[in-house]
Amino acid sequence: MIRVNEEVKRALKEGKAVVALESTIISHGMPYPKNVETALKVEAEIRKYGAIPATIGIIDGVGIVGMSKEEIEEFGKRKGIVKTSRRDLPVIFARKLWGATTVATTMILAKEAGIEVFVTGGIGGVHRGAPETFDISADLQELANTDVTVVCAGAKAILDLNLTLEYLETYGVTVLGYQTYELADFYTAHSGLKLEYKIDSPEDGAKIIKAKRENNLKGGILITNPIPEQDAMDKKVIDDSINKAIEEMQKLGIRGKETTPYLLAKISELTGGESLESNIRLVLNNAKVGAQIAIEYAKIK
Repeated sequence: MIRVNEEVKRALKEGKAVVALESTIISHGMPYPKNVETALKVEAEIRKYGAIPATIGIIDGVGIVGMSKEEIEEFGKRKGIVKTSRRDLPVIFARKLWGATTVATTMILAKEAGIEVFVTGGIGGVHRGAPETFDISADLQELANTDVTVVCAGAKAILDLNLTLEYLETYGVTVLGYQTYELADFYTAHSGLKLEYKIDSPEDGAKIIKAKRENNLKGGILITNPIPEQDAMDKKVIDDSINKAIEEMQKLGIRGKETTPYLLAKISELTGGESLESNIRLVLNNAKVGAQIAIEYAKIK
């Protein structure tokens, strides 16, 4: 099912810190060449803090844990890569297709490889209007069931954050704020949604991960890391753009897995590219925190 590159394999064997990264952000999250530039910058950021990056994608039906620079470049340019969640995996594997891993599938393949910490921009969640549409990302069930810690800037801002938080609570997912008791709000620093727990440092986060694993408590941990204030967008600007993008999407009848890529592209267009730049900065910030937590966890596991 997977092929782990030699550097990642060696690091895992030696008990060093490894950080998983998804590939949907490359194939569906940003235009070329910005997608490839960002992916390589995120890997470099993780290395800067002493951890080893492992970008995950599916090539010819094989899960690649630790894609090469050339493979990342091809992911950024290639058309027709399938956005792959858990339900899609059997088809992608059997038909030997190229698949971009979502949060859910990155967690599955990271767990298979033995990687604890995974960094992304934002997780999927409960979509607006979900009480009528039942549109809820598979990422949330993966967090409930798969033993991987996810560091992110909260759920994507296009979602219903309050219902997403309620869903995570219902399924027993430990949600931690990084140096805050407030759920991170993706493009902006403040959601107004209170969390039960915060972590004050990477060491603190590593201890919580260790406690969960040592006590065989199934499932993931979600660490939400707010975008730095200087990189955050004006809340009214981004909220107005999101509402307009959702309205246009509904008129076009776009649903399912095409929802998020359409909305992110439309919001970037409406904000003159400002949302894309904020997205890049928040991912880099998450990479820094995720690498630091992975390093501390490697010391004590």
